[in-house]
Amino acid sequence: MRPYSFLLAASLLTAAPALAQQPKGWVPMSGTALAQDYARRGEHEKVVFLFEKLSTEEQASPAVFPLYLTSLQALKRYKEAEKIAKKAVKLHPEDATLGVALGGVYAAAGDKPAADKQWQKVLAQLTPAQVVPVATEFGRRELPEWTERTYLRGRALAKNDTEYAPQLIQLYTQTQNQPQVLAETLRLVAQDDKQLPFVRNMLQNALHEEKDFDALEKLLLTATQEHPEQAAYSELLLWLQVQRKDFSGALVQARALDRRSRGEGVRVLELAAIAQQNKDYESAIDGYAYVAKEYRNGPYGNLARQRLLQAREAQVSTTYPVDLAKVRALVTDYEQLLAELGRTPATAPVLRNLANLYAFQLGDRPKAMALLQEVIDMPRASDEVIDEAKITQADLYLLKGEPWEATLLYSQVEKSHKDSPLGYEAKLRNARLSYYAGDFKLAQSHLDILKEATTREIANDAMQLSLLIQDNTVEDTLGLGLKAYAAVEQLVFQNKVKEAIAGLDALLEKFPGHSLSDDTYYLKAQLQRRTGDFAGAIATLERITNNPKYDVLSDDALFLLARIQEEDVKDKVKAQELYNQVITKYPGSIYVAEARKRFRKLRGDGV
Repeated sequence: MRPYSFLLAASLLTAAPALAQQPKGWVPMSGTALAQDYARRGEHEKVVFLFEKLSTEEQASPAVFPLYLTSLQALKRYKEAEKIAKKAVKLHPEDATLGVALGGVYAAAGDKPAADKQWQKVLAQLTPAQVVPVATEFGRRELPEWTERTYLRGRALAKNDTEYAPQLIQLYTQTQNQPQVLAETLRLVAQDDKQLPFVRNMLQNALHEEKDFDALEKLLLTATQEHPEQAAYSELLLWLQVQRKDFSGALVQARALDRRSRGEGVRVLELAAIAQQNKDYESAIDGYAYVAKEYRNGPYGNLARQRLLQAREAQVSTTYPVDLAKVRALVTDYEQLLAELGRTPATAPVLRNLANLYAFQLGDRPKAMALLQEVIDMPRASDEVIDEAKITQADLYLLKGEPWEATLLYSQVEKSHKDSPLGYEAKLRNARLSYYAGDFKLAQSHLDILKEATTREIANDAMQLSLLIQDNTVEDTLGLGLKAYAAVEQLVFQNKVKEAIAGLDALLEKFPGHSLSDDTYYLKAQLQRRTGDFAGAIATLERITNNPKYDVLSDDALFLLARIQEEDVKDKVKAQELYNQVITKYPGSIYVAEARKRFRKLRGDGV
């Protein structure tokens, strides 16, 4: 016995005298636990001492073998490790993972050819029942190539070219083998369209770079053309285009799937709503118009007509300067729809939208207030529609300079829709009302609750306003600059654009170098754009993009610059250059996906 082994034996006998009294080759239940503890601490000599006197059968048992083999390899006693592994394979031929372990011994000893030969032998003798355990063992040993070979061997045994597809997709995702991810996913959905949710989820995890999305889109376009009967390809292409915010392309697929499934326009209606939410009003209008025309008398025909007008309203109100002729034309269309469908609970949202146009675009507040009151007094109108009208009515009181009436209505809606999106929206309006009044402490108390809101958009708005208050009351503890800025934001809400621009200029002059300067310039540029002063807006935004200290809003300013060049000035070359700057200079920006989409469209990629 080696001197060290003698000392080790003495220490073990001292620590656990019961071991010395047991028959040769016996290890109690606590012995395995003790060995596990030694292995965790890296005391492999003690593990080997515990197990080396056991019988071969006990050494090859599931409780002992993994620990014993690991410790022998850690001590570089490869011949002993090989010997026990071979014995284990012979004693338990049904457990193919032991053959993998034997190959692992050769690999640890640096004999790669022997390891490969052993693992190949395992695969050659593989049975269907052994595929998953063996692949799992290779995966545990971080041998992805052999994991893949195992599943492919299992596929050959099953004579099914989609067998083990989920496992292979996960493996290819982990190893970032994008071509194989795409090949496996398309093969799987072609055979079983019930796998679409799984495939979409895996693709979302696997695809990160633009070239990967391009490759998938190319494959899907080819597949849908060659196999038009396979709806799964169209479903996946629709999903991909929505992910890329290519709503015009998605609309083509949605129409095709709608005709095939005889869905009466519901799929197109849903897609149009997503497009509108993402401010792609052209695609939203196209989608709603399709449903309104093709299914005029269907279950969604009237809803599509209403939403079509809502999308047009959103487009008109965000195209600067606002074209009042288009606003009046929209008012006429709303009134015609009401004449056709009647003033009923189903058309109450139309009345509310019409009130919005009169209030915020045409400046006819009495007409707007009368329409909203009509909704509130309407028998059988839903509580949600009534309270939405109350929120708009409160906005009107704020426009009229009556904040107490406004907060009363907001609070009513908060109470009647507690812990719901509409209630959160009312609370956010109340927070803004306190903010406009310069009561930042009260505003913050509302915002602290809203930051946990279930609606992401409301939570984000609350977070932004909360950060604005926090960031600009640290140095300026009285909040004088922020009060001036909040007063300007109230003017913006009241649609007093010229007065707001003047207020921003006064703020910049009175508080030079204030932490609000970048916000002030950014808001001024937005207002200049609204008035049609595009050159002024560009010059103002460049004061942000050209000044390194305004780093927080630099990506916002650069993206808005690009939009003005594209949408207003119509300089597509300059817009393309600016979108590319957003992508390259601010890779973590929230605008990157939209900038990339617009850049590709301007470049002529057809996306």
